Amino acid sequence: MSTKQNMYQNNPKAKSSGALAMGVPGEIAGLHAAWLKYGRLPWKTLFEPAIKLSKDGFLVSPTLEDYLADDSDKIFNDPGLKSIYAPNGVLLKEGELCSNVELGRTLEAVAEQGPQAFYNGTIGKKLVKDVREGGGILTMEDLRKYKVKITDAVTLNMMGYTIYGMPPPSSGTLGLALVLNIFNSYRDPEAAKGDLGLHRLIEALKHMYAVRMNLGDPDFVDISYTESEMLSPSFAQKIQRRIFDNTTFPSEYYLNRWSPLRDHGTSHFCIVDSDRNAVSMTTTVNSHFGAGVLSTSTGIVLNNEMDDFSIPTDISPDKLPPAPTNFIEPKKRPLSSMTPIIITKDDHLIGVIGASGGINIIPAVIQVFMNHFILGMEPLDAVQSPRIYHKLIPNVVRYENLTANDGDHIELLKSSRIFLQERGHQLSESGALAITQLIVQTTKSEDIKNLHKKNGILTGVSDPRKGGRPAAV
Repeated sequence: MSTKQNMYQNNPKAKSSGALAMGVPGEIAGLHAAWLKYGRLPWKTLFEPAIKLSKDGFLVSPTLEDYLADDSDKIFNDPGLKSIYAPNGVLLKEGELCSNVELGRTLEAVAEQGPQAFYNGTIGKKLVKDVREGGGILTMEDLRKYKVKITDAVTLNMMGYTIYGMPPPSSGTLGLALVLNIFNSYRDPEAAKGDLGLHRLIEALKHMYAVRMNLGDPDFVDISYTESEMLSPSFAQKIQRRIFDNTTFPSEYYLNRWSPLRDHGTSHFCIVDSDRNAVSMTTTVNSHFGAGVLSTSTGIVLNNEMDDFSIPTDISPDKLPPAPTNFIEPKKRPLSSMTPIIITKDDHLIGVIGASGGINIIPAVIQVFMNHFILGMEPLDAVQSPRIYHKLIPNVVRYENLTANDGDHIELLKSSRIFLQERGHQLSESGALAITQLIVQTTKSEDIKNLHKKNGILTGVSDPRKGGRPAAV
């Protein structure tokens, strides 16, 4: 994007709010590239459900009602958002109809004309006009020059499984690898069990968050050393030796050099088809309602992806310096926490996992993976089990205490909280911080014998914390 490091020097808030916070959107280009390689249905057909939802509307969920209330200032400060989410001057409530007719027209144009309608056509021109009128710097040249980057997945072979995940600038797969290798270093299949396993997980997460801030876009910075460390069993063993079962430590103990990233938001879905082709996809406009701006001529909510970059001017005496590997450069992609993964065993699909929730994605995916594939929990229990989160700074363990939309109460046991406090952890209760999705395929030989070909039984779990439900066709 046409930008410079100092573009937020005089107004740091513009990095997260307003049209200047927008990065070049890549989702349509990415989906089209995937469709060209693997698609079976006509491109136009794929848009029909989204067009119908946009034009005819959908019923506001309890979660959306909560988000609208939490971000009411953002909604009422932008004419575009207000027209969609408070059309009569009052925020929409649960059960009311929400529609975005202009977005439906935009999707129709992309369905008919292909991605060029967005990247080099009428939709792109409308979007650029709205962005620039709102103070942004997006140009048609930025859209025309956008290129999808297709890379090999990061492949992890550990604990008897093969895990395929997203490479940098996502830090999720490498973060997962480091934490799992730390547990592997105990040489004890029981290392992750119970309250002691929870304490060890918290310590491992803190070390991981310190290391991951050395990552960035490999097209712009050399991160090979950090990558190799995060994948290295011997490096994980060194960290494991710094984890003590009877205590925790101040933040500086974890050798963090850079100010932590505070990425936000995201959406995630997992899909497996009858041929056992699998998709784990994380997508985002970053914060709730993105940059807080909706392009009225296209119906598109502007993302605030620029907030996922570090900037040199973000310096103060009370915090660590910003990470140079994640500084802004034209065409660079920011560091993220996305952790979409696909798991196989003996070349047989056994799991698909992913999550939404910004910086909380990595611990959420790690816990669901460990719950099912290491601790042996049933899929629903693996997702619904109470989770803990840590960001390293502040040095606080956040534990879940919430009631899901289905009425189930999710709360870390009091005995577990006491155990952690006795080891020096500072605790703070929280609502849902990440929403996970999980599909598991059974691989028991007796199941497979009774089914066609080599396919087992699929079990899908959509996190009840947000009212999600699995679907089958």
